[in-house]
Amino acid sequence: MTLTLKGLHHVSAITGKAQENFRFYTEVLGLRLIKKTVNQDDISVYHLFYGDEKGNPGTELTFFELPMAGRNREGNNSISALSLRVPSDAALTYWEQRFTELNVEHGTIQTLGSRQTLAFRDHEGQRFILVSDENDNGVAGGIPWAKSPVPAEYGIVGLGPAHLTVESAEHTAVVLEQLLGFRRKGTYPSTIAGQPDVIVFETGEGGSGAEVHLEERNDLEHEHLGRGGVHHVAFRVDNEEELKQWVEHIRTAQLPNSGFVDRFYFRSLYFREPNGILFELATDGPGFATDEPMERLGESLALPPFLESKREQIEAYLKPLDTRQ
Repeated sequence: MTLTLKGLHHVSAITGKAQENFRFYTEVLGLRLIKKTVNQDDISVYHLFYGDEKGNPGTELTFFELPMAGRNREGNNSISALSLRVPSDAALTYWEQRFTELNVEHGTIQTLGSRQTLAFRDHEGQRFILVSDENDNGVAGGIPWAKSPVPAEYGIVGLGPAHLTVESAEHTAVVLEQLLGFRRKGTYPSTIAGQPDVIVFETGEGGSGAEVHLEERNDLEHEHLGRGGVHHVAFRVDNEEELKQWVEHIRTAQLPNSGFVDRFYFRSLYFREPNGILFELATDGPGFATDEPMERLGESLALPPFLESKREQIEAYLKPLDTRQ
């Protein structure tokens, strides 16, 4: 059996204040909060999940709340930008106007590779690129939440390419191609004069929701991760049986890794590629409606069964978070 990743599953970043994070991603970007839970590796802090109407894999943007974290210091060996897919070029015009009206820091609509894009930053400086799906074939996007303040025809439909900035592109490329089975799709010029072209890799059905864009930079210091930075990127695995095969595959390659991890809403495997960026492989299921009805996702604090006995302790420590949508 040939192991094939299906595309992007989720990306996880760091925020300093969960309440402000919730406001921006639901009220400004129009995403649905699909799960309010805690970091399973540090149950003293929130872990918030946003996505499309059902929290489908490939649409999930998550945040760990770390109130004491310093500002992210941008640099090399990092997930340097995240992309969010919108349905059309016309949607970018809508977002450019919306960002202006809401005082969101943003650039102008530009062509990046073969797609129209619009760069912006959230309230903590998190770097994003809106990417138009117009004429883009490949992994299907999700369905915007019906209660979103953003009209459905302009709404965010999922994750676009993850942008990695590294010291040695070939070291990361070896992992993407030879270990994870990505295909080298092409290149486009760096936005920084004198730097090598950005290399585009794709997996599965390809398209915006299945790409990694790899940029080599020799003029940067290492990034110091903090609020407004990205913790890791996760790629889609079809099911638990296949994930266990990936665990053996990564072990055979002698890369240090987490082994099989049960996150309840999905199953995972974590490892770092040679430039130090954290990759996760995650299953498509069981999904976020496992412990909440679909129509009530994100309304209350959800805990996986192995943390339920600690609910009183957890709720006593967490700062109350108003997530009414």
